[in-house]
Amino acid sequence: METDCNSMELSSVSEFEEDAELNGFEGTDMKDMRLEAEAVVNDVLFAVNTMFVSKTLRCADDVAYINVETRERNRYCLELTEAGLRVVGYAFDQVDDHLQTPYHETVYSLLDTLSPAYREAFGNALLQRLEALKRDGQS
Repeated sequence: METDCNSMELSSVSEFEEDAELNGFEGTDMKDMRLEAEAVVNDVLFAVNTMFVSKTLRCADDVAYINVETRERNRYCLELTEAGLRVVGYAFDQVDDHLQTPYHETVYSLLDTLSPAYREAFGNALLQRLEALKRDGQS
């Protein structure tokens, strides 16, 4: 396929943006935040009961919402912005504008404060990986 782009234009478009365009996301900021939310979900799905990007709450150019149920069966709606992640509701797809919860830089930090079972699952997964590395090193 032929395009009318000069090299200066091509160098300003990151691979990340190109991949997102191929996936059908519209608007550079929105696709980045939605992709970031999907990456967050994929990183910790192994240590929670369920976690998914909300299909009910709309992603905007600077925000995405993630629903999570911890292993303790507590449900939360999380807001993801450039400031980080925070709890905005205590049910799926619920945003309480009056809720004042702190931002966490990472999903790991947020889940560590919400779920002792997450902390245990994360620790066990880390231990298994270290043991596998040790076995591979002895081979």
